[in-house]
This record gives sequence, C-alpha cells and structure tokens, in this order.
Amino acid sequence: MQTLDEYDKKILQFMQENNRLTAQELGDLVNLSSSAVQRRLARLRENKIIEADISIISPSTIGLTITCIVDIILADGNSKALEKFKASMRKCHEVMQCYFVTGTYDFVIIVNTKDMQHYESFAKKWLMNDPNVKHFYTHVIMDKVKIGYNVTI
Repeated sequence: MQTLDEYDKKILQFMQENNRLTAQELGDLVNLSSSAVQRRLARLRENKIIEADISIISPSTIGLTITCIVDIILADGNSKALEKFKASMRKCHEVMQCYFVTGTYDFVIIVNTKDMQHYESFAKKWLMNDPNVKHFYTHVIMDKVKIGYNVTI
C-alpha cells in the first residue's frame, strides 16, 4: 500500500467532494502549485488510489424510479457456476451493483427499474429463469437515507 502524505490526503478529500476542480483550484486549496497537483493526481491515478473519475447520473432522469436490493442464494456454489452468474449480472443493464458476499446469501445486487412490472420482468429473466438461482429475496427501497462513495482519509 502506498503511503499518502498530508497533501495527497487533502487533494483526495477535495476530489471526492468535487472532481471537477482544476489543478489550479486544488493547488490554491492545499497550498501547492498546479503542476505539483497535476503530478500528484497522475501518480494517484496510476497507482489506482483514484480508481475512476465519473459522473453519477440519477436513475430517475431516465425513468428508473424503483430501486431494489436483492439477496440471492445459488443452488450450486462451484467456481464455474459462480463465474457464470457473475457474467450474467455484468450483462444485465438493470443491475447497478453486484457483490459476491459471505454469510447466508451468495450475492447481493442493487437493481434499478422503471416500475414493479419492469422489476417482475427483470426477476423472471435474470433470476427465476436461471436454474442455479435457488432463492432470492427483494427489498424495495422506500427512502435513500444516505448514498455516498467517499472514503475517509
């Protein structure tokens, strides 16, 4: 693991809050030149400390108003079956996040759909019709209390 100095930590904190800040603006905030900030950002990206610079689009903008968390238990947990399920989830546009987890369930997925009919179609196609899906349990989100991707540095 790479050691981060105080400048790196401050830059990362500001970047998590607003990744559209220019090197000059970041430099002003952390007391470094814009070229020093650019070198640090390049190193942080190269070392995968900054994994991606993205814009998060609200699903409701394109009519996806239902969010569900789905707990999934597979019938067969061998490595071939696990990889096949992972591959299917990567292909599915409704699945925003998919986690292979320990404990009672094998996978936890986060799904966005237009409405409950859309969710039903998704569930039939990707879960009910998959012979390796033994059980799945759906939690419909009523209120998004906290969503974030910031890491405390």
